[in-house]
Amino acid sequence: MPSLTGRIALVTGASQGIGRAIALRLAAEGAQVALAARSLARLEEVSGEMAVTGAVGRPFPLDLANEASIKACAKDVLAHFGKVDILVNNAGITRDMLALRMKRHDWDDVLATNLTGVFLMTQACMGSMIKSRWGRIINVTSVVGEVGQAGQANYAASKAGLIGLTKSLARELASRTITVNAVAPGYIETAMTAVLTEEQKSAMTMHIPLPRAGSAADVAAAVAFLASEDASYITGHTLDVNGGMYMG
Repeated sequence: MPSLTGRIALVTGASQGIGRAIALRLAAEGAQVALAARSLARLEEVSGEMAVTGAVGRPFPLDLANEASIKACAKDVLAHFGKVDILVNNAGITRDMLALRMKRHDWDDVLATNLTGVFLMTQACMGSMIKSRWGRIINVTSVVGEVGQAGQANYAASKAGLIGLTKSLARELASRTITVNAVAPGYIETAMTAVLTEEQKSAMTMHIPLPRAGSAADVAAAVAFLASEDASYITGHTLDVNGGMYMG
C-alpha cells in the first residue's frame, strides 16, 4: 500500500515546475491532493494527469499575496476534503534586482508572497492538524536562503525567513505530533532556468560536487519522504537538495 494512503495534501504552486512534481509524487504515494495556484487552467491539466492513474487531485484558486484568497482557499479545501494532513508551502515569486536599485514594492511583493503568505496559509491549516493530532508541514525554501545571492536580497531574505519560521513552528507544534521541516533546492532544472544559456548552465554546474542540475523529481522525492511516517522523528530540519552545492 502506498505510504500516504488516506492522507490529504495541500500543495501550493502546484500548477508547474517543482510544485507540479510534488503534487504528482504525493498522489503516487496515495494522497488525495488539493492543487492550489493562480492558474486554474494549468491546475486542471495537473488534475487530469492524476486522473489517468486513478489519483485524486482537485484545483483550488490561490493568490498567496492576498490574505482573503488564502483564507478562502484553505476554507474550500477543508470543506471539500474535511481535513489537511500535509501542507506543502511551495509557491513563491522572484523580483530580482541589485539592492541599490531595488524598488520598495519589489521587496514587499516577494516578502508578502514567499513569507507572509506561507505563514497565513499555515495558520489557516494547522487547526485541522491539531485536531487530528497528526500533520506534516513542509516549506520549500532555497539554497539562496542559506548562502545569499547578489541581486536577490528580497528572495534570499524571504527564503531565510522560511527556515526560521520552520524551526519556530516545529517547536510550537511538536506536542501535537505535527512535524515542520523545510526542503532547500539548489540549481534545479525548471522553466525558470530553461532560459539560461548553455554557458550559464555549465558555469553553475561547475560549482556542484555532483556535476549536474537537479530535477523537480529530486525535490519531490525529498518532500515525499518528509511527509511519510519514515520521517516521524524529524522536525525543525532543512533538507538540502543541491548536489553538494552547499553543505551547511
